[in-house]
Parts: sequence; structure tokens; C-alpha cells
Amino acid sequence: MSKFASVALTALAIGLAGTAMADYPEKPVTFIVPWPPGDLEDILTRMIAEDFQQEYGVPAAVVNRPGGGGGPFPGAVEVATAPADGYTIGSFVPAVSLIGHEIDIPELTPEKFDPIGIFLTYPFVIATAGDAPYSSMEELAAYAASNDVFLGHFGDVLTPTQVTKALAANMGFEWGGDAPFDALDCNTLASGDADVINTTLQLILPCIDDVKVLVSITGDRISLVPDTPAIGEVDESLNISLWNGLFVTKDTPAEAREAIAAVAERTVMSDRAQALAAETGAQVYWLNAEESAAVIQADRATLGTISKALGN
Repeated sequence: MSKFASVALTALAIGLAGTAMADYPEKPVTFIVPWPPGDLEDILTRMIAEDFQQEYGVPAAVVNRPGGGGGPFPGAVEVATAPADGYTIGSFVPAVSLIGHEIDIPELTPEKFDPIGIFLTYPFVIATAGDAPYSSMEELAAYAASNDVFLGHFGDVLTPTQVTKALAANMGFEWGGDAPFDALDCNTLASGDADVINTTLQLILPCIDDVKVLVSITGDRISLVPDTPAIGEVDESLNISLWNGLFVTKDTPAEAREAIAAVAERTVMSDRAQALAAETGAQVYWLNAEESAAVIQADRATLGTISKALGN
């Protein structure tokens, strides 16, 4: 083979490889949500999937794989074990990316995921019934010193649950008991199944006049309950929130990551996504991969503080 022919073939191969990369996406894409349908991450991920399909002309489906709160993270396992080609995308809370590889789940070990971007801060709150004999965390701490107070949450390893337990420890009281619930809403408090619940604000908005919101586990105060302090105002050492972001496995090509991010950013900054934020008290925004990685690193440090508060 002549030198010219060899160079030409090499150039053709490079060109074909570049074309193949540029073709992403060329087949259906799946977004995995490790929760049941209907919550904020599910709604926003479905918006992203709709826009992805419209933008690139390929089917984009959202598949719900409940079990994301305290492990075994079946949705995360599905993403981790899929080919690293950008066609299986996780829509995950911090527990998946920060804890999944640390709790003896072989498919998630070593750490498997990189962020595409963080797009949501849940309006998590600590709330109680309107007739409860306490109206602030300080009053709750005093009451719990001589009374059992039962806590309902979505899963022990979730960031808001850990914050709630660490806050009690730092304030010098213990919960009389706690348990995970599939749903934490107005009925949970009205039925007396839990005295205090750690839930998202939109789930108790229908009865907001009949509950007391004691603190929000968010970086800033929630606009719908502006008089409720954020966690950092009550205890600066616990200033952390529960977010959701898009993740892919570490070997996913850059072209796929960029295509996913481009659509996701436009979606979450759209009028319809921002309207959802206004209606629910959620914070909806876009942090790119680098900014998201910085948030994850900072959260690791805060989770260490929380772990010490809980005696772990």
C-alpha cells in the first residue's frame, strides 16, 4: 500500500469515527427515575425526555424503578450495568451518587457515575400537625425532652432524613421512633401515623393551613412559606439540601454528555419548568457538570459532619 493510500485510509477512518460520534443519538434513549411517578424529579425528567425526543427525533422514555431512597437502588444498578453510550441516563438524588458505592452494592462499586448536571432542589421541610404543642424546632426540642415524638421520612439514608436526625442530636433530643413511608402527606399527619414528617412541601400544600412547617431543608427559604427558616439558619453546620440531577456512567462519550446537557438546560430554564417551581416551592435551575461536581464534593464534607453528629 502506498504512503498516500495509507494516509487516505487513516483520514477516512477518523472521519467515519467522527461521524459515528456525531450521530448520537441514533436510537431510543431511556431516563431512569428510581422513584414512583408523579414527584418533582419525575415531572421534570419527563419534560426533559419530551424535549430530547423533539430535538433529536428519537424516542425518549422515562422508566420508574422505585427503591431509590435507602437502597438497593435498582434504578441506579440498571444505569450502572447498561452500556456506557449515553442511551441510559439516571435521574438521581445524592444518596445514589454519594452513598450507593459505599453500602455494599456490588454493581455500584467502585463509584460509577458522573454528573451531567443538577437541576432541582426539593422543597423538603420538617412539618407537623397544626394542633401540635410546638411551633418551632426549639419548642419541639423542649417538648421531646419528656414526650415521645414519632418521625416519618422517605428513607434513612436520604439527605433530609440524615439532616433531621442530626439536627435533633445537635439540639439535644432523640426521636421517640421513626420509620420510612411511601407517602408522607396531609393524611399521614391527620391519621396520627407520624407526629412529625420529613417531606416535600408540595405534598402538604393541600392542607398548608392546617399544618406547621418548622424548618426547610433547603439552601434558601422557600418562597411559599417565607416565614419558615432554612436549615442553615437553625444550624449552620447542617446547611445542605436534597437535589436531583442527571447522571451517566464514567466512560460515556463527551458527545453524548453534551447532547443531553444541551436539552436538559433548555428544558429546566423554560417557562413551564419555572412555573412548576413557582407552584411547588421547588428550586429549578441548571448547574453544569463541573458545578455539579463541586456541589457533590461540598456535600461529602457536610455529610461527614452529619455522620459525626449521629455518632457514626
